[in-house]
Amino acid sequence: MQLETERLCLRELTPDDFPALYAVLADSDIMQHYPYTFDEARVRNWIARNMERYRVFGFGLWAVVLKETDEMIGDCGLTMQNINGSIKPEIGYHINKKHQRNGYAKEAARKCRDWAFQNTPFNIVYSYMKKANIASAATAMANGMRRVEEFTDAENEATMVYAITRDEWAQLKKRGSQKER
Repeated sequence: MQLETERLCLRELTPDDFPALYAVLADSDIMQHYPYTFDEARVRNWIARNMERYRVFGFGLWAVVLKETDEMIGDCGLTMQNINGSIKPEIGYHINKKHQRNGYAKEAARKCRDWAFQNTPFNIVYSYMKKANIASAATAMANGMRRVEEFTDAENEATMVYAITRDEWAQLKKRGSQKER
């Protein structure tokens, strides 16, 4: 499967993506809000786990690739996550530091949000992040999500949960089409 935006291609991860994904997940600055940075084994497991998700669910985290250069700059997609004790569909994203602040996470997450509502029965999708992760919260809000919950996670840190319902998404899409006229 492949999804496209104006500047990006989202495709299934493969073992060949290891070097580019390792550059993202092993970077302590990028992963500062995650419980740990990844070593080589964890990155290989991450790829394998997402390949299994594609097989089981038909979705997972996809490689984010710049159309212009064919460079893989991170991952973004839909996974089932334990969010404060409940398994929920979550849009997550990690973008290489040298490509951050260019709107790529927002563009990729928006495409994943649209894909989720067009291709799954989910009536709500979520994104969650540490309260200190202001950039991820801004990405969630830029995609029409609103804060719905705050809880203390397993690391004893405040975690924010954002969500958008299918109806809210439909209203966004409707407003977007009206603006294009």
